[in-house]
Amino acid sequence: MYLARLLEKTLKEAIRTFPAVFIGGPRRSGKTTLCRTFLKKHRYVLLDEADVRSLAIEDPRGFLEKYPPPVIIDEIQNAPDLLPYIKARIEENKKPGQWIITDSQQWTLMKGISETLAGRIAILHLHPLSLDEIQKTSRPHLSSAESFILDLMTANRIPTKNLPLGRWLLEGGYPEVVLNKKVSRTLWFSSYLQTYIDRDIRGLIKRSNLHDFERFVRLLAARTAQELNCSTLSRDIGVSVPTVKSWLTLLEASSLVFLLMPFHNNYGKRLIKAPKCYFMDTGLACYLAGLQTEEHVLQGPMAGALFETACVAQFYKRFSAMADPCSLYFYRSTDGLEVDLLIEAGGKITPIEMKLSSTIDHGKARSLTKWLEISKIKDTRGLIISSSKQMGLVSNHVVNCHYSLV
Repeated sequence: MYLARLLEKTLKEAIRTFPAVFIGGPRRSGKTTLCRTFLKKHRYVLLDEADVRSLAIEDPRGFLEKYPPPVIIDEIQNAPDLLPYIKARIEENKKPGQWIITDSQQWTLMKGISETLAGRIAILHLHPLSLDEIQKTSRPHLSSAESFILDLMTANRIPTKNLPLGRWLLEGGYPEVVLNKKVSRTLWFSSYLQTYIDRDIRGLIKRSNLHDFERFVRLLAARTAQELNCSTLSRDIGVSVPTVKSWLTLLEASSLVFLLMPFHNNYGKRLIKAPKCYFMDTGLACYLAGLQTEEHVLQGPMAGALFETACVAQFYKRFSAMADPCSLYFYRSTDGLEVDLLIEAGGKITPIEMKLSSTIDHGKARSLTKWLEISKIKDTRGLIISSSKQMGLVSNHVVNCHYSLV
Protein backbone atom coordinates (compact mmCIF):
# COMPACT_ATOMS: atom_id res chain seq x y z
CA MET A 1 0.00 0.00 0.00
CA TYR A 2 1.35 3.40 -1.00
CA LEU A 3 0.40 6.63 0.76
CA ALA A 4 0.76 9.85 -1.22
CA ARG A 5 3.61 11.99 0.11
CA LEU A 6 3.73 15.76 0.39
CA LEU A 7 7.18 15.69 -1.18
CA GLU A 8 5.63 14.57 -4.49
CA LYS A 9 4.69 18.16 -5.36
CA THR A 10 8.20 19.48 -4.76
CA LEU A 11 9.78 16.46 -6.48
CA LYS A 12 7.62 17.08 -9.55
CA GLU A 13 8.82 20.67 -9.70
CA ALA A 14 12.45 19.60 -9.18
CA ILE A 15 12.53 17.07 -12.03
CA ARG A 16 11.14 19.73 -14.35
CA THR A 17 13.94 22.12 -13.43
CA PHE A 18 17.17 20.32 -12.45
CA PRO A 19 19.19 17.65 -14.28
CA ALA A 20 19.68 15.83 -10.96
CA VAL A 21 17.64 15.50 -7.78
CA PHE A 22 18.98 14.31 -4.43
CA ILE A 23 16.54 12.77 -1.93
CA GLY A 24 17.95 12.29 1.56
CA GLY A 25 16.35 11.10 4.75
CA PRO A 26 16.56 8.40 7.42
CA ARG A 27 16.54 4.73 6.55
CA ARG A 28 13.11 3.18 5.91
CA SER A 29 11.38 6.56 5.56
CA GLY A 30 10.03 5.62 2.13
CA LYS A 31 12.58 7.08 -0.32
CA THR A 32 12.75 3.99 -2.54
CA THR A 33 8.98 3.51 -2.55
CA LEU A 34 8.42 7.16 -3.42
CA CYS A 35 10.88 7.07 -6.31
CA ARG A 36 9.71 3.77 -7.80
CA THR A 37 6.04 4.73 -7.48
CA PHE A 38 6.27 8.33 -8.59
CA LEU A 39 9.00 7.94 -11.26
CA LYS A 40 7.94 4.78 -13.08
CA LYS A 41 9.69 5.75 -16.33
CA HIS A 42 13.08 5.87 -14.62
CA ARG A 43 15.39 2.87 -14.44
CA TYR A 44 16.16 1.74 -10.91
CA VAL A 45 19.48 0.55 -9.54
CA LEU A 46 20.27 -0.27 -5.91
CA LEU A 47 23.88 0.14 -4.78
CA ASP A 48 23.33 -2.07 -1.73
CA GLU A 49 23.74 -5.13 -4.00
CA ALA A 50 27.35 -6.34 -3.95
CA ASP A 51 27.84 -6.91 -7.70
CA VAL A 52 26.19 -3.62 -8.66
CA ARG A 53 28.19 -1.72 -6.04
CA SER A 54 31.42 -3.35 -7.21
CA LEU A 55 30.76 -2.26 -10.81
CA ALA A 56 30.00 1.31 -9.72
CA ILE A 57 33.22 1.53 -7.70
CA GLU A 58 35.62 -0.29 -10.05
CA ASP A 59 34.23 0.85 -13.42
CA PRO A 60 32.07 3.98 -13.00
CA ARG A 61 31.96 4.67 -16.74
CA GLY A 62 30.85 1.11 -17.41
CA PHE A 63 28.23 1.43 -14.67
CA LEU A 64 26.77 4.60 -16.19
CA GLU A 65 26.75 2.97 -19.64
CA LYS A 66 24.82 0.01 -18.23
CA TYR A 67 22.35 2.23 -16.37
CA PRO A 68 21.81 5.32 -18.57
CA PRO A 69 19.38 8.11 -17.59
CA PRO A 70 16.64 8.61 -16.72
CA VAL A 71 17.74 6.57 -13.71
CA ILE A 72 17.24 6.31 -9.97
CA ILE A 73 20.51 5.49 -8.17
CA ASP A 74 19.52 4.29 -4.70
CA GLU A 75 21.91 4.48 -1.72
CA ILE A 76 24.64 6.30 -3.63
CA GLN A 77 26.69 6.68 -0.44
CA ASN A 78 27.99 3.19 -1.30
CA ALA A 79 29.76 4.61 -4.37
CA PRO A 80 30.29 8.36 -3.84
CA ASP A 81 33.01 8.51 -6.51
CA LEU A 82 30.24 8.24 -9.11
CA LEU A 83 29.42 11.92 -8.58
CA PRO A 84 32.17 13.42 -10.80
CA TYR A 85 31.20 11.04 -13.60
CA ILE A 86 27.54 12.01 -13.25
CA LYS A 87 28.61 15.67 -13.39
CA ALA A 88 30.42 15.02 -16.68
CA ARG A 89 27.29 13.39 -18.14
CA ILE A 90 25.19 16.36 -17.02
CA GLU A 91 27.62 18.76 -18.72
CA GLU A 92 26.97 16.85 -21.94
CA ASN A 93 23.19 16.80 -21.48
CA LYS A 94 21.43 19.19 -19.10
CA LYS A 95 17.96 17.78 -19.71
CA PRO A 96 15.95 18.03 -16.44
CA GLY A 97 14.99 15.01 -14.35
CA GLN A 98 17.57 12.54 -15.66
CA TRP A 99 19.36 11.62 -12.43
CA ILE A 100 17.59 10.79 -9.16
CA ILE A 101 19.98 10.07 -6.29
CA THR A 102 19.02 8.81 -2.82
CA ASP A 103 21.09 8.50 0.33
CA SER A 104 20.61 7.48 3.97
CA GLN A 105 23.99 8.74 5.21
CA GLN A 106 23.85 12.41 4.28
CA TRP A 107 26.99 13.41 6.19
CA THR A 108 29.14 11.25 3.85
CA LEU A 109 27.74 12.72 0.65
CA MET A 110 26.57 16.31 1.08
CA LYS A 111 30.05 17.82 0.78
CA GLY A 112 30.65 15.91 -2.44
CA ILE A 113 27.30 17.00 -3.83
CA SER A 114 27.82 20.64 -2.95
CA GLU A 115 31.29 20.65 -4.50
CA THR A 116 30.53 18.53 -7.57
CA LEU A 117 26.92 19.21 -8.52
CA ALA A 118 26.26 22.70 -7.14
CA GLY A 119 23.65 24.45 -9.26
CA ARG A 120 22.82 21.24 -11.10
CA ILE A 121 21.00 19.34 -8.37
CA ALA A 122 17.91 19.93 -6.23
CA ILE A 123 18.27 18.87 -2.59
CA LEU A 124 15.15 17.29 -1.06
CA HIS A 125 14.52 15.39 2.18
CA LEU A 126 11.94 12.72 2.95
CA HIS A 127 11.03 12.12 6.58
CA PRO A 128 8.79 9.42 8.10
CA LEU A 129 5.09 9.77 7.38
CA SER A 130 3.41 12.86 8.76
CA LEU A 131 0.01 12.61 10.42
CA ASP A 132 -1.82 14.17 7.49
CA GLU A 133 -0.15 11.69 5.11
CA ILE A 134 -1.31 8.79 7.30
CA GLN A 135 -4.83 10.23 7.49
CA LYS A 136 -4.80 11.09 3.75
CA THR A 137 -5.52 14.74 4.56
CA SER A 138 -2.28 16.27 3.27
CA ARG A 139 -3.78 19.36 1.56
CA PRO A 140 -0.86 19.88 -0.85
CA HIS A 141 -2.55 23.02 -2.18
CA LEU A 142 -1.56 24.68 1.10
CA SER A 143 2.00 24.99 -0.15
CA SER A 144 3.19 27.87 2.03
CA ALA A 145 3.51 28.24 5.79
CA GLU A 146 1.18 31.26 5.70
CA SER A 147 -1.64 29.39 3.94
CA PHE A 148 -1.26 26.34 6.18
CA ILE A 149 -1.32 28.37 9.39
CA LEU A 150 -4.37 30.30 8.16
CA ASP A 151 -6.11 27.00 7.45
CA LEU A 152 -5.42 25.83 11.02
CA MET A 153 -6.64 29.15 12.42
CA THR A 154 -9.95 29.00 10.53
CA ALA A 155 -10.68 25.24 10.73
CA ASN A 156 -14.05 24.39 12.24
CA ARG A 157 -14.16 20.60 12.08
CA ILE A 158 -11.77 17.67 12.40
CA PRO A 159 -11.17 14.94 9.78
CA THR A 160 -13.73 12.13 9.77
CA LYS A 161 -11.03 9.47 10.09
CA ASN A 162 -8.59 11.02 12.53
CA LEU A 163 -5.89 8.86 14.07
CA PRO A 164 -6.24 8.24 17.84
CA LEU A 165 -3.65 10.28 19.71
CA GLY A 166 -2.09 7.40 21.66
CA ARG A 167 -1.67 5.29 18.55
CA TRP A 168 -0.09 8.18 16.63
CA LEU A 169 2.46 8.87 19.35
CA LEU A 170 3.28 5.19 19.95
CA GLU A 171 3.60 4.12 16.31
CA GLY A 172 5.15 7.25 14.82
CA GLY A 173 5.45 7.52 11.06
CA TYR A 174 7.78 4.87 9.66
CA PRO A 175 5.73 3.31 6.81
CA GLU A 176 6.35 -0.34 7.73
CA VAL A 177 5.16 0.20 11.32
CA VAL A 178 2.14 2.27 10.29
CA LEU A 179 0.95 0.24 7.30
CA ASN A 180 1.76 -3.36 8.23
CA LYS A 181 -0.31 -4.31 11.26
CA LYS A 182 1.45 -7.69 11.46
CA VAL A 183 4.77 -6.04 12.23
CA SER A 184 5.93 -6.17 15.84
CA ARG A 185 6.60 -2.54 16.72
CA THR A 186 9.17 -3.42 19.38
CA LEU A 187 11.04 -5.88 17.16
CA TRP A 188 10.99 -3.48 14.20
CA PHE A 189 12.46 -0.55 16.14
CA SER A 190 14.99 -2.83 17.84
CA SER A 191 16.18 -4.05 14.45
CA TYR A 192 16.13 -0.52 13.06
CA LEU A 193 18.36 0.78 15.83
CA GLN A 194 20.80 -2.09 15.45
CA THR A 195 20.95 -1.66 11.67
CA TYR A 196 21.52 2.08 12.08
CA ILE A 197 24.41 1.51 14.48
CA ASP A 198 25.95 -1.32 12.46
CA ARG A 199 25.69 0.28 9.01
CA ASP A 200 25.80 4.02 9.61
CA ILE A 201 27.64 4.55 12.89
CA ARG A 202 30.11 1.70 13.45
CA GLY A 203 32.75 3.14 11.14
CA LEU A 204 32.45 6.68 12.49
CA ILE A 205 33.04 6.23 16.21
CA LYS A 206 35.36 4.10 18.33
CA ARG A 207 34.27 0.50 18.65
CA SER A 208 34.58 0.76 22.42
CA ASN A 209 32.06 3.63 22.38
CA LEU A 210 29.23 1.82 20.55
CA HIS A 211 27.49 0.81 23.77
CA ASP A 212 27.81 4.35 25.13
CA PHE A 213 26.42 5.72 21.88
CA GLU A 214 23.30 3.56 22.26
CA ARG A 215 22.91 4.78 25.85
CA PHE A 216 23.27 8.34 24.56
CA VAL A 217 20.46 7.84 22.03
CA ARG A 218 18.16 6.40 24.70
CA LEU A 219 18.90 9.22 27.15
CA LEU A 220 18.27 11.78 24.42
CA ALA A 221 14.92 10.15 23.59
CA ALA A 222 13.86 10.42 27.23
CA ARG A 223 14.62 14.16 27.02
CA THR A 224 12.90 14.94 23.73
CA ALA A 225 11.37 18.46 23.66
CA GLN A 226 13.76 19.59 26.38
CA GLU A 227 16.58 22.09 26.23
CA LEU A 228 19.80 20.46 25.18
CA ASN A 229 22.39 20.20 27.93
CA CYS A 230 25.52 18.53 26.60
CA SER A 231 27.31 18.79 29.94
CA THR A 232 24.60 16.81 31.73
CA LEU A 233 24.54 14.16 28.99
CA SER A 234 28.34 13.98 29.14
CA ARG A 235 28.28 13.40 32.89
CA ASP A 236 25.45 10.83 32.74
CA ILE A 237 27.12 8.76 30.01
CA GLY A 238 30.73 9.21 31.06
CA VAL A 239 32.12 10.66 27.83
CA SER A 240 33.46 14.11 26.97
CA VAL A 241 31.29 17.05 25.89
CA PRO A 242 32.97 17.15 22.43
CA THR A 243 32.06 13.47 22.01
CA VAL A 244 28.43 14.18 22.90
CA LYS A 245 28.35 17.03 20.38
CA SER A 246 29.86 14.86 17.64
CA TRP A 247 27.29 12.12 18.30
CA LEU A 248 24.50 14.68 18.19
CA THR A 249 25.78 15.84 14.81
CA LEU A 250 25.53 12.26 13.52
CA LEU A 251 21.93 11.97 14.71
CA GLU A 252 21.07 15.30 13.07
CA ALA A 253 22.71 14.30 9.79
CA SER A 254 20.75 11.02 9.91
CA SER A 255 17.51 13.06 10.30
CA LEU A 256 16.68 11.17 13.49
CA VAL A 257 16.66 14.35 15.57
CA PHE A 258 16.49 18.08 14.88
CA LEU A 259 17.38 21.10 16.95
CA LEU A 260 14.94 23.96 17.47
CA MET A 261 16.82 27.17 18.06
CA PRO A 262 15.72 29.87 20.53
CA PHE A 263 14.20 33.05 19.13
CA HIS A 264 16.89 35.66 18.69
CA ASN A 265 14.99 38.96 19.18
CA ASN A 266 15.06 40.25 22.75
CA TYR A 267 11.69 41.57 23.87
CA GLY A 268 13.10 43.20 26.98
CA LYS A 269 13.94 39.90 28.71
CA ARG A 270 16.97 37.70 29.08
CA LEU A 271 16.40 34.67 26.89
CA ILE A 272 17.42 31.05 27.16
CA LYS A 273 20.14 30.42 24.57
CA ALA A 274 20.33 26.61 24.44
CA PRO A 275 18.40 24.85 21.64
CA LYS A 276 15.73 22.22 22.23
CA CYS A 277 16.23 18.74 20.83
CA TYR A 278 13.36 16.80 19.23
CA PHE A 279 13.15 13.31 17.83
CA MET A 280 11.76 13.32 14.31
CA ASP A 281 9.64 10.25 15.03
CA THR A 282 7.76 9.64 18.27
CA GLY A 283 7.50 5.90 17.56
CA LEU A 284 11.28 5.61 17.75
CA ALA A 285 11.38 7.89 20.80
CA CYS A 286 8.76 5.75 22.58
CA TYR A 287 10.70 2.58 21.85
CA LEU A 288 13.96 4.07 23.09
CA ALA A 289 12.25 5.37 26.24
CA GLY A 290 10.73 1.94 26.96
CA LEU A 291 7.07 2.92 26.37
CA GLN A 292 5.06 -0.10 25.24
CA THR A 293 1.35 0.81 25.28
CA GLU A 294 -0.88 3.74 24.33
CA GLU A 295 -1.98 4.04 27.96
CA HIS A 296 1.63 4.24 29.12
CA VAL A 297 2.31 6.93 26.53
CA LEU A 298 -0.69 9.12 27.35
CA GLN A 299 -0.60 8.77 31.13
CA GLY A 300 3.14 8.62 31.71
CA PRO A 301 5.50 11.48 32.61
CA MET A 302 6.60 11.91 28.97
CA ALA A 303 3.08 12.45 27.59
CA GLY A 304 3.34 16.22 27.21
CA ALA A 305 6.85 16.08 25.76
CA LEU A 306 5.87 13.41 23.23
CA PHE A 307 2.80 15.40 22.15
CA GLU A 308 4.92 18.51 21.71
CA THR A 309 7.53 16.49 19.83
CA ALA A 310 4.93 15.05 17.47
CA CYS A 311 3.34 18.43 16.72
CA VAL A 312 6.58 20.36 16.23
CA ALA A 313 7.87 17.56 13.98
CA GLN A 314 4.68 17.85 11.91
CA PHE A 315 5.42 21.47 11.10
CA TYR A 316 9.07 20.62 10.41
CA LYS A 317 8.15 17.75 8.05
CA ARG A 318 5.54 19.74 6.18
CA PHE A 319 7.62 22.84 5.57
CA SER A 320 10.61 20.69 4.59
CA ALA A 321 8.52 18.72 2.08
CA MET A 322 7.04 21.87 0.57
CA ALA A 323 10.51 23.53 0.44
CA ASP A 324 9.10 26.48 2.37
CA PRO A 325 11.80 28.93 3.52
CA CYS A 326 10.07 29.77 6.82
CA SER A 327 12.00 29.64 10.10
CA LEU A 328 11.08 27.76 13.29
CA TYR A 329 12.06 28.81 16.82
CA PHE A 330 10.96 28.51 20.42
CA TYR A 331 10.80 31.24 23.04
CA ARG A 332 11.77 31.01 26.69
CA SER A 333 12.84 33.85 28.94
CA THR A 334 14.67 33.55 32.24
CA ASP A 335 11.58 34.82 34.08
CA GLY A 336 9.59 31.77 32.92
CA LEU A 337 7.62 32.88 29.86
CA GLU A 338 7.55 30.01 27.36
CA VAL A 339 6.16 29.52 23.86
CA ASP A 340 6.68 26.07 22.32
CA LEU A 341 7.00 27.18 18.70
CA LEU A 342 7.37 30.41 16.74
CA ILE A 343 6.92 30.26 12.95
CA GLU A 344 8.44 33.16 11.06
CA ALA A 345 6.99 33.34 7.55
CA GLY A 346 5.82 36.01 5.14
CA GLY A 347 7.01 38.80 7.42
CA LYS A 348 4.89 37.49 10.31
CA ILE A 349 5.63 35.50 13.45
CA THR A 350 2.98 33.08 14.70
CA PRO A 351 3.30 31.77 18.30
CA ILE A 352 2.06 28.21 18.89
CA GLU A 353 1.56 26.19 22.07
CA MET A 354 0.99 22.41 22.33
CA LYS A 355 -1.43 21.38 25.08
CA LEU A 356 -2.17 17.72 25.77
CA SER A 357 -5.63 18.48 27.09
CA SER A 358 -9.20 18.00 25.93
CA THR A 359 -10.25 21.13 27.80
CA ILE A 360 -8.88 24.44 26.55
CA ASP A 361 -9.84 27.67 28.27
CA HIS A 362 -8.50 31.19 28.78
CA GLY A 363 -5.89 29.95 31.26
CA LYS A 364 -4.29 27.67 28.66
CA ALA A 365 -3.80 30.70 26.41
CA ARG A 366 -2.00 32.81 29.02
CA SER A 367 1.55 32.39 27.66
CA LEU A 368 0.45 33.16 24.11
CA THR A 369 -1.47 36.23 25.24
CA LYS A 370 1.55 37.46 27.19
CA TRP A 371 3.89 36.88 24.25
CA LEU A 372 1.57 38.78 21.90
CA GLU A 373 1.58 41.67 24.37
CA ILE A 374 5.35 41.95 24.78
CA SER A 375 6.18 41.32 21.11
CA LYS A 376 3.85 44.14 20.00
CA ILE A 377 3.46 42.47 16.62
CA LYS A 378 0.28 43.65 14.94
CA ASP A 379 -2.27 41.49 13.09
CA THR A 380 -0.98 38.29 14.67
CA ARG A 381 -2.91 35.57 16.48
CA GLY A 382 -1.69 32.76 18.68
CA LEU A 383 -2.50 29.10 18.03
CA ILE A 384 -3.01 26.23 20.48
CA ILE A 385 -2.71 22.65 19.21
CA SER A 386 -4.56 20.29 21.55
CA SER A 387 -6.77 17.21 21.77
CA SER A 388 -9.83 19.41 22.38
CA LYS A 389 -12.51 19.19 19.70
CA GLN A 390 -13.81 22.66 20.62
CA MET A 391 -12.08 24.71 17.94
CA GLY A 392 -12.03 28.45 17.45
CA LEU A 393 -11.31 31.43 19.71
CA VAL A 394 -10.49 30.57 23.31
CA SER A 395 -9.14 33.98 24.25
CA ASN A 396 -8.53 37.35 22.68
CA HIS A 397 -6.39 36.68 19.58
CA VAL A 398 -5.79 32.99 20.50
CA VAL A 399 -7.33 30.08 18.56
CA ASN A 400 -7.53 26.37 19.42
CA CYS A 401 -7.05 23.66 16.76
CA HIS A 402 -7.34 19.88 17.01
CA TYR A 403 -4.07 17.95 16.58
CA SER A 404 -5.46 15.88 13.69
CA LEU A 405 -5.33 18.94 11.43
CA VAL A 406 -1.62 19.64 11.86
